[in-house]
Amino acid sequence: MTSAEIRRAFIDFFREKEHRVVRSAPVVPQDDPTLLFTNAGMNQFKDVFLGTGTRDYSRAVDSQKCIRVSGKHNDLEEVGPSPNHHTFFEMLGNWSFGDYYKAEAIRWAWELMTEVYGLPKDKLHATVFTEDDEAHQLWQSETDIEPAHISRHGHKDNFWEMGEVGPCGPCTEIHIDLGKPAPGKVSPPDDGPNTDSGRFVELWNLVFIQYHRDAKGNLHDLPAKHVDTGAGLERITRVLQGVDSNYDTDLFQPLIQTVGEISGVPYGEGGILTPHRVIADHVRALSFAIADGALPGNEGRGYVLRRILRRAARFSRELGITDPFLADLVPVLVDVMGGHFDELKQRMAHIQTVLKAEEESFARTLDRGLEHFALITETLPEGGTISGEEAFKLYDTFGFPLDLTELMARERGYVVDNAGFQRAMEQAREKSRGGAKFQAADTTFDTVTQGDHSEFVGYKELTVRTSIRKARLIEGEWSDANDPDVHIKPELEVVLAMTPFYAESGGQLADTGMIHGKQLHLDVIDVQHDGDLRIHRCRAVRLPDKQGQWPDPIEAQVDTLRRRNILPHHTATHLLQAALRQILGDHVTQAGSRVGPDYMTFDFTHFERVTEEQRREAEAMVNAWIRENHPVSEEFTTIEEAKQRGAMALFGEKYGDVVRMIKIGEDERHLVSAELCGGTHADRTGDLMMFRIEGEAAVSAGVRRMTCTAGEAAWAKSMEERESLSRITELVGSRGSDPADKVEKLIGRTREMEKEIERLKKAALQGAVRFVEDWGEELDAPDDLEGGALLVSGVYEAAGDRDALQAAGDKIIDDLKKAKREGVGIVGAAVNDSFMMVCVVTPGLVKRGMKAGAIVGELAKKAGGGGGGKPNFATAGSRQIDRADALLRNRPEVRKVVQSHL
Repeated sequence: MTSAEIRRAFIDFFREKEHRVVRSAPVVPQDDPTLLFTNAGMNQFKDVFLGTGTRDYSRAVDSQKCIRVSGKHNDLEEVGPSPNHHTFFEMLGNWSFGDYYKAEAIRWAWELMTEVYGLPKDKLHATVFTEDDEAHQLWQSETDIEPAHISRHGHKDNFWEMGEVGPCGPCTEIHIDLGKPAPGKVSPPDDGPNTDSGRFVELWNLVFIQYHRDAKGNLHDLPAKHVDTGAGLERITRVLQGVDSNYDTDLFQPLIQTVGEISGVPYGEGGILTPHRVIADHVRALSFAIADGALPGNEGRGYVLRRILRRAARFSRELGITDPFLADLVPVLVDVMGGHFDELKQRMAHIQTVLKAEEESFARTLDRGLEHFALITETLPEGGTISGEEAFKLYDTFGFPLDLTELMARERGYVVDNAGFQRAMEQAREKSRGGAKFQAADTTFDTVTQGDHSEFVGYKELTVRTSIRKARLIEGEWSDANDPDVHIKPELEVVLAMTPFYAESGGQLADTGMIHGKQLHLDVIDVQHDGDLRIHRCRAVRLPDKQGQWPDPIEAQVDTLRRRNILPHHTATHLLQAALRQILGDHVTQAGSRVGPDYMTFDFTHFERVTEEQRREAEAMVNAWIRENHPVSEEFTTIEEAKQRGAMALFGEKYGDVVRMIKIGEDERHLVSAELCGGTHADRTGDLMMFRIEGEAAVSAGVRRMTCTAGEAAWAKSMEERESLSRITELVGSRGSDPADKVEKLIGRTREMEKEIERLKKAALQGAVRFVEDWGEELDAPDDLEGGALLVSGVYEAAGDRDALQAAGDKIIDDLKKAKREGVGIVGAAVNDSFMMVCVVTPGLVKRGMKAGAIVGELAKKAGGGGGGKPNFATAGSRQIDRADALLRNRPEVRKVVQSHL
């Protein structure tokens, strides 16, 4: 079976068992700050297990894309040498939310493995938790597995926990006996599942979530029991295709063979395996992460992606590939996996652009790394040690693996502090480690009233009568709200039965407003999602006299003016995307946004700066659609149908089976825009009044950002500019003519005057100051220095700025040259709020090792400052003006410092 057939068979099997087929969540979590990347199939169902969310189905099946790069599950350095470790992998899973339980899960798993996949029953083993008698018995009653192939294991291997507190339960795993240990491993006589010989490979883990562990570590039965399973597609494919490693399957081989063709080094020839594997694995992880909106960077997930990319690029050099080529592998990956994950096809050009830009940047960094290695070894004595911190800097900043640093060190007679390197590496792992364990939901809410909660009615209603369902005091004291002398009012969080307040999502900022009732006035300052909850963060203005005595019903009222100013900005993002796709090309897709009442930002995929002409064209197109006053409507449909009808989806957003499509246009055949969106919008494009692009800039490789205004914000911006233009017209006296022409002429005249002033300054300097004659004194020069050397130093009070002081230094060199003397010149002056020094050294003294940077740096340090520069010219400064001035006037002290460098 091909990997695509294996995936399809899994999904079809559970579809027939009445499971809802659920799309994979983005590999970049949109609503879970505890994770850098989606690392398990259960991530998108976390809220169900925590009790903060629900679904309209009780059975689900999916194939979840995952990235694991740190923690107990994976170590980046194992990817490549190990035959079954990956940064990116696919997790097949079936789920039961309070529906079927252990018997069905075990029976169906056995049926799928033996009857659909046809795995030999005598090679399969099952592990169960030591105390799970029920699962042990069910394996015997529900399947025909060999009883001797059922084994019990402890907490470490067969008990699953979401976190130290929260849902947990025993698990049972299916392993297959491959008949031989992994290369380099030994299989003991009593070998079995959960050993490290590699002979037994885990294929499927069935987790039975039946307990809640409290803060004291005690287990309590859950009211509803769940099933959460995970089967690694790569491992199952390896077994079904009868190969020795995951990298020999059709998931990796097309990539690996392409790497061999490009490099001219065939996979496996001469025992070379690791570089091909690393490159193939890392291209998969990078491509899926970038497709879902992540980008390489210096922090968090961006930091992890940059490390992955540089590791792949580093291994490409082991194959002799020095030019960027990772982007060339993306079309191969699309051929392998784009049939199931269409985001790879849609964003292929964007993925390639990011990879190429990052790889080119890394090539430059690698060259700088060689320079840094030379720098850190420059002062090391023979047999010296390169510190662990420096070795790690070479690894982390410049991409040098430790073995490369050690090799270069040995060639030059140095050693590397390996232990120090490992300590620095562990600190970096902590930095890049995503939350490996979840935290249980905060249960401190007080229940105020019973019933359904968080029904959003804010698309049509901005004021509703409703009830408070849950509430909790976050900061301050209850009574403070009613004390007029207390300026910092207490803050609370409340959940309403139904709410008109939009919770921040999809780039749109949350609504604000107020909640009021009898003896109650809360200012709503923020609204956020937490699973199914819409949590209103409020500042109390008035609270009931008795704590917890909430009025019912209450009235929730959105700040109408603020919402009215947000609407045009959100609708404008849809219009702008439509315009940019027409002008720049179909590769343009939204990569993020910020939609507020005062302005909007729109991030989009594009490979180069948008020209001024293109900006004007996009702005004109959006304004034309505004004047045409197209209707803006919503439609709820399936995600498949929406995509078939050309609806655009937000970069990396997680969508359910039923989606809301925002359409702009008169009818289906003449739509300006169709996008999947949960935000609030204007009723017609004419409500936007006008649209302006205020600025455009790069966000990262392949992503640009436009800052724009629409509606009242755009009108206010235009009025500000009109007022400014009117003031400029008055100032330059251009009534009746173009003020721009007048300003241009004034600027030209000013530049001519500045040049003339500079010329006069230089003339005055040349004619008025004889530095060598007036300030020069002989230094105690070595006998072999023909003609001796002069020191020229002092405070040049006529220097009013940095340029004049530097010109004085140049004149000293000219004067010494005319006098045919070697020498050192040091001049200083108070410039603005600091004292600046300039030091110059003639070429003959530079050849003898004198360095202007060292001299002026030492002087500045004595004056409480610092500086440096080139051997022939350097500057320094100090904010202690009086101290620096006195030092430079102390000629014996200056002479002493200079003499020490001669």
